[in-house]
Amino acid sequence: MSDNHKDDKPTGSDVVPVNQGRRRFLAGSAMVGAAGMAGVTGVAGVSALARSQPAQAASNGNASSTHVGPGELDEYYGFWSGGHSGEVRVYGVPSMREIMRIPVFNHCSASGWGMTNESKRIMGDSHRFTNGDAHHPHISYTDGSHDGRYLFINDKANTRVARIRLDVFKTDAMVTVPNVQAIHGLRLQKAPRTGYVFANGEYMIPQPNDGRDINDPSKYYTMWNAIDADTMEVKWQVIVDGNLDNMDADYTGKYAAATCYNSEGAVDLAGKMRADRDWVTVFSIERIEQAVADGNYTTIGDSDVPVVDGRKSSELNVTRYVPVPKNPHGLNTSTDGKYFIAAGKLSPTVTMIEIAKLDDLFEGNLDDERDVVAAEPEIGLGPLHTTFDGRGNAYTTVFIDSQVVKWNMEDAVRNYNGEDVEYIRQKLDVHYQPGHNHATLSESKDADGKWLFSLNKFSKDRFLPVGPLHPENDQMIDISGEEMVLVHDTPTFAEPHDAVIIRRDQITTKQVWERDDPYFAETIAKAVEDGVNVETDNKIIRDGNKVRVYMTSVAPNFGITEIPVKVGDEVTVTITNLDRIEDLSHGFCVVDHGVSMEVSPLQTASITFTADKPGVFWYYCNWFCHALHMEMVGRLLVEPA
Repeated sequence: MSDNHKDDKPTGSDVVPVNQGRRRFLAGSAMVGAAGMAGVTGVAGVSALARSQPAQAASNGNASSTHVGPGELDEYYGFWSGGHSGEVRVYGVPSMREIMRIPVFNHCSASGWGMTNESKRIMGDSHRFTNGDAHHPHISYTDGSHDGRYLFINDKANTRVARIRLDVFKTDAMVTVPNVQAIHGLRLQKAPRTGYVFANGEYMIPQPNDGRDINDPSKYYTMWNAIDADTMEVKWQVIVDGNLDNMDADYTGKYAAATCYNSEGAVDLAGKMRADRDWVTVFSIERIEQAVADGNYTTIGDSDVPVVDGRKSSELNVTRYVPVPKNPHGLNTSTDGKYFIAAGKLSPTVTMIEIAKLDDLFEGNLDDERDVVAAEPEIGLGPLHTTFDGRGNAYTTVFIDSQVVKWNMEDAVRNYNGEDVEYIRQKLDVHYQPGHNHATLSESKDADGKWLFSLNKFSKDRFLPVGPLHPENDQMIDISGEEMVLVHDTPTFAEPHDAVIIRRDQITTKQVWERDDPYFAETIAKAVEDGVNVETDNKIIRDGNKVRVYMTSVAPNFGITEIPVKVGDEVTVTITNLDRIEDLSHGFCVVDHGVSMEVSPLQTASITFTADKPGVFWYYCNWFCHALHMEMVGRLLVEPA
């Protein structure tokens, strides 16, 4: 292993588990509840382990550096977008072991997300959608470094932005952005802290989109949106020319920039290809805020969100449009804070915009918007996204060439200014057609240049065949030395778009819930209205055809084992898990009713359903919590109406 992969943080076998209470608990319960069978299976398990051998991959000399042994901990958390699944997937890096899936825009029968009352309140009216298209996960900042508080991600399919609490790895807020369609690019304010979440509305639509201007594309436009990261309310929107693609923010808190395609404003493919160039739209955050404060905005329809005109024709000077090659795609801020780097997509080049010149651009001190371009190096065919190692090098994916290209930013500037200097350091084949890429800590000023992931759109011939639909292929590349070395293939399911990676010490998680957590505070407030203490009471309340069931759970018992109702009753079951032991989650599943949810230690959770047919229906704990787990049941007794 390279010395660049070492630090003074404990990794591996010297890390002591925080809490072994569950292990001791389960060992004790096994002795009491199933001593004989445990002995038999224990012997069989040892025998099976002794016979098994790990599958051996072909060694490239660096493969051992990716190994994280049993019981050892990874150095990083990696958060991958779940694409069409609508979720976020959590990996340990460098092992690439999948640790957790966080449901966000999807519905999840394991956790009950999209079914519990708590998740429905968070999702709002959009809980009716069972699909999502999760693209761009990003972690909150303080002074340009990740602070580990929140992860934000967009839903292109249903125009949503969600926030995930990283102390509990749960989605805790969600907003549907008004007046736009298809949130694509998403980035966060980096300095002084993440006060704003910036979101691109990709597709132009008539405003208001109420059917009156369907056939008049001249009335179409889209907007750049700012969401308050603390309240998850949309603060303001900025009208732009063209379709917004990807974006990023600077390290000062003053500027953000977005790639734009379809500067023509067309609604057909041929029309979107007429112009020779498109542009990067640069946003002055201070000027937009001032326009809002001065009342220089309008509103659309029944939305009260301030809408500021940032089109070229506007006199407000809140945006500037920097011409770049046709159909730009990715836009990334270099970790030294010097450049916005826009990838050409239909050009073999990337465009380096010098952020230090943006003040002069907005003050009108430059003759041409292109004067902010520091360099336009030729990278390869189909450049899409760029990441950084913190050592002055950029890494750009080239889709058509199926390569990751390592190049030096300052050498590219020198070459652009006429010096005979080579800026390309290496081109590495990947398999195949890479989109996003991400290096460790590369979205912060703390980029450490250890690992890079190329998120490839095609995997043909890399894995066992699984029919016409292939997995994606996320490849891990060692970038700690002078040369990139491909070390690992990871199949992933449809369709990770992007990833973000931070050190494990940058996140502090809770091992059990706190009873005053706001996540279920509203549920407890409703119980108080019913005169119920959810930590002690097991009570059934009938209110007309509404039945509210309050029960506790302590492995292996539910506080109530019979729930009598009538056909047509609306039943709300609220459960409080009184187990205080780490990893001792309970579940609640009603057979033949589509009802399922997780209830982790000291959590209160609730779910509402209709008892729609007479009979006996068992409910059970669907998270293995005890040696007598199978006996943790009760009956829903549904009488005819």
